[in-house]
Amino acid sequence: MQWTTSDLCDAHDEIQVAEPRLCHVGGVMQFCGSVTTLKLFEDNSLVRTTLEEPGAGRVLVVDGGGSLRCALVGDQIAALAVRNAWAGIIVYGCVRDSAELAQLPIGIMALATHPRRSVKRGEGQRDLPVTFLGVTIRPGSYVYADGDGLVVAEAVLS
Repeated sequence: MQWTTSDLCDAHDEIQVAEPRLCHVGGVMQFCGSVTTLKLFEDNSLVRTTLEEPGAGRVLVVDGGGSLRCALVGDQIAALAVRNAWAGIIVYGCVRDSAELAQLPIGIMALATHPRRSVKRGEGQRDLPVTFLGVTIRPGSYVYADGDGLVVAEAVLS
């Protein structure tokens, strides 16, 4: 199916539209998929273990609390996501290694870049609804992202 977020908004009144604060940093500008969610703060241990799983075209949505003090995804973790067939990663927080991320065949959106790595305490939660930028994203919902923004739907849109 060919789509743009603008066309999806025109055709579906029920979808949620995220506030436009996320930047594209991956090598793919348009991506979509079923969602797996994480909620954590300045600890990316759960990001790595989740992306070690087969992605099957899913999108990992990481609610990092909007922290701008460290990165939750870098080039090694993003490359792991590519190898395991994830369609994208959305980070409500920071990423690093931006030049390398831009070369990878995966969609990645984040608030900003930051050179500092996160801590590794093994903390965080998985598969619960997360809310940021005016949208609530539930595990199993669908996200669609392109150059115009990010939209969230409860089911696949046609």
